[in-house]
Amino acid sequence: MGHRVGGSGRATLASDRAAMKRSAPDDVIRRHVLRYGAACCGAVAALLVSRKSGAAAAPIDNAPPIDNAAAVLIENFSPAGASLGTVRVPKVIKSDAQWRQQLSALSYEVTRRQGTETPFTGATWNLHASGLYHCICCDTVLYDSRTKFESGTGWPSFWQPISKYNVGEGVDNSLGMTRSAVSCRRCDAHLGHVFDDGPKPTGLRYCMNSAAMQFVARS
Repeated sequence: MGHRVGGSGRATLASDRAAMKRSAPDDVIRRHVLRYGAACCGAVAALLVSRKSGAAAAPIDNAPPIDNAAAVLIENFSPAGASLGTVRVPKVIKSDAQWRQQLSALSYEVTRRQGTETPFTGATWNLHASGLYHCICCDTVLYDSRTKFESGTGWPSFWQPISKYNVGEGVDNSLGMTRSAVSCRRCDAHLGHVFDDGPKPTGLRYCMNSAAMQFVARS
């Protein structure tokens, strides 16, 4: 059998129910806040653990990118002048101060500032020994003595370079004329000029500066 509630009891019960209804939203909000806080703490804890264990994000690669434009194809040769095939190598790039330190004053003026040595004064203009002519700046092989000839100009002259890969040509408009300047392909050293008044079989005269090259006897 149930119990009846008096008037004052009913008023108290109604008051309690109203209080519960008012407090319900606060409880819901509190539960959401607690859940959000727990989730944030869990995320932070997981991040700390992953960093400590080395499972963090991939490391940043600080290695400089490879510059394919700074690589050139060069043909190598044995001391006897036999081809050893082509190989891709990085260009030789140095500061002006480094070139000055490496080269003699004349070689620097010729190779790095496009100068010209006085004719009949160079070390190899009248040289007839058998061997190879290397770039004074980077040691790339440029000419074979077998293609050297007497041009009467006072500069060492050749009717062709040892390899089309090892030298380059560009337009030179200095001194009020247009000429084809010749340079080392690997380090851009100025070597001299090429003219179309040479002997057969090419009809070309590669007029070089002794100061731009180093002679190495054939072995």
